[in-house]
Amino acid sequence: MMRWGSSGEAADSFYQVRPACSQSVPNTKFKIMAGKTLSVRKWHAAFTREGCLDIASVLSRIQRGGVHPAIRGEVWEFLLGCYDPGSTFDERDQIRHRRRMQYARWKEECREMDSHVGSCKIITAPIITEDGFPIKDPLVLLEAASKEQGTSTSSSGVEVSDSQNRVMDKKIIDWKLTLHQIGLDVLRTDRSMVFYENKENLSKLWDILAVYAWIDKEIGYCQGMSDLCSPMIVLLNDEADAFWCFERLMRRLRGNFRCTQQSVGVENQLQHLASIIQVLNPKLHDHLETLGGGDYLFAFRMFMVLFRRELSFGDSLYLWEMMWALEYYPGIFSNHDETGAATHKIEGFKPKVKSIRQFGKYERENMKNGANAGDGPVPISVFLVASVLKENSSKLLQEAQGIDDVIRILNNVNGDLDAKRACAVALKLHKKYLKKLQGKKT
Repeated sequence: MMRWGSSGEAADSFYQVRPACSQSVPNTKFKIMAGKTLSVRKWHAAFTREGCLDIASVLSRIQRGGVHPAIRGEVWEFLLGCYDPGSTFDERDQIRHRRRMQYARWKEECREMDSHVGSCKIITAPIITEDGFPIKDPLVLLEAASKEQGTSTSSSGVEVSDSQNRVMDKKIIDWKLTLHQIGLDVLRTDRSMVFYENKENLSKLWDILAVYAWIDKEIGYCQGMSDLCSPMIVLLNDEADAFWCFERLMRRLRGNFRCTQQSVGVENQLQHLASIIQVLNPKLHDHLETLGGGDYLFAFRMFMVLFRRELSFGDSLYLWEMMWALEYYPGIFSNHDETGAATHKIEGFKPKVKSIRQFGKYERENMKNGANAGDGPVPISVFLVASVLKENSSKLLQEAQGIDDVIRILNNVNGDLDAKRACAVALKLHKKYLKKLQGKKT
């Protein structure tokens, strides 16, 4: 067990960086603060003898100082709604077992369609044509389980299998077409970390993303998902547990990846961002519109990967848990559990009566101002992006002569963003925005 450190202990040692990358990776600003950060001792003390969690005390700690890295994985399972705080140890064991079995079934289903799944290998070249013929590319042959099948050459010069091996199911073809893209992205994800020098960890990430792409056929796999999934692999030893944490996170974010020819998935959030800046900083909004940035597409990446590029690995985890604690609401487990393909209600389980303290600070403000009506509350991530714009508004107004300048100024934030300050500013902007909206109604 890793020890609880003294006040101000740096957290870099928990997520080691390869020596060759140490100069190019930003230092982690997050520090373990005694009395503020949720410690191992405080976490264990928050459970009753039966295993029910005092979520209110946990949220309070996280909102003040984040989570100690030694317990991050298990805390995140509650923040993301994998488990209800009112459940017991035994009830969670039942759920965990059931989910692990479900993941194993899905993974086996994928392995039957492609033998690379679960083989500790990663696909980095196409394995199938769009019309369903398996590709016998030499790069893929090195990885393939079977090399005995006959082949022929397609009109493009790529070696493909004979027609008897052709895949006819469009869903399977679409899934197989994504596997090499997942592999290419996996090899680029958090490559500075010592953790991913272990090939088994890379294959875990690839397997989880491959399985998710199969079960969520509407969204499939999109670039950026590997950045969202990677922390789950690092924090949770069991692959199935990591999968379910990622699946819960995707329930919040999958709309971001739903793109059509007419719109991008984050369009709603970009529109919310435009409205917020227009209300709180009309001068900046007008300037951005003049530069051709009124659609706020320059903020696209921040929404897609939740500030992974703007922060060190450790600081991005800190920001995420702060966001989830601030947005937390007690019904998150039941909402997820009822709609989850692999989850079941526990017989006889009744949710405990909820108090206002069991809601995160951001969620409480929304409830107080009736901001949960209509399409629901604006995600806190929108106000976090707004806080970045606020902190850089002077530069944007004085230096930005075109949209390229806007992108350059915001790219300079990379590595310099302070997660704790960003959350504090976001909360202030949120409160100010709601107050201004209330003023317009009266």
